[in-house]
Amino acid sequence: MTKSDTEIMEILEAYDLTGTVWSAATLTGHDPKTVKRYVEARNGGRNPYEREPRPKMIDAFLEKVEEWVEQSKATIRADVVHDKLVKMGYRGSERSTRRAVNTAKTAWKAGKRRTYRPWISEPGRWLQFDWGEGPRIAGRRTWLFCAWLSWSRFRVVIPVWDCTLGTLVACLDTTLRRIGGAPTYVLTDNAKTVTVEHIAGIPVRHPQMVAAGRHYGCQVVSCVPYDPECCRPGE
Repeated sequence: MTKSDTEIMEILEAYDLTGTVWSAATLTGHDPKTVKRYVEARNGGRNPYEREPRPKMIDAFLEKVEEWVEQSKATIRADVVHDKLVKMGYRGSERSTRRAVNTAKTAWKAGKRRTYRPWISEPGRWLQFDWGEGPRIAGRRTWLFCAWLSWSRFRVVIPVWDCTLGTLVACLDTTLRRIGGAPTYVLTDNAKTVTVEHIAGIPVRHPQMVAAGRHYGCQVVSCVPYDPECCRPGE
């Protein structure tokens, strides 16, 4: 049963008077756990008079729902979203999915575009790679080609002598053979072997990387060099 504002006020006043959860519970006739919950809500900066929403199964997938709504310009159907989520391990009801889609569409139409949740990838859609510096062997510098499937976190690490374009393509070929297929996107940073330059903020891909992507049936993409929302000129 939801407590009234008067009851919550009495609980907090009793706690402020006694300084202990048990004493406040005795004075107000409430369970100590109830007293503790309201006190922690107030001390944590939350409004103790507002009922906190219960965690839902859909919460972990809201970022993907918003992403699909954004990509489809709010035209994607809720049943399509639900089918996609089920493949990603979602076990909630279609009704919850429909509510989440409606909320995301309303926010999108109102002009809210940015989200700040951790990125959740789709199975088989993204492969990421980057370079790391390896140990020196007989005084010679080595590199580690590190690739991972974003959904399963399956990793491939290949030690090489250099990170030239030829070596990169060879490492990608080995990686795709190890995972047994090609993802939709291969994501990395803006090294010269991938992005030759930026024109009006648009990356220009190295032609040989574009050809390699077409050969394997995937698209090579790169990260945004900086976030214009967070960075100001001169920073």
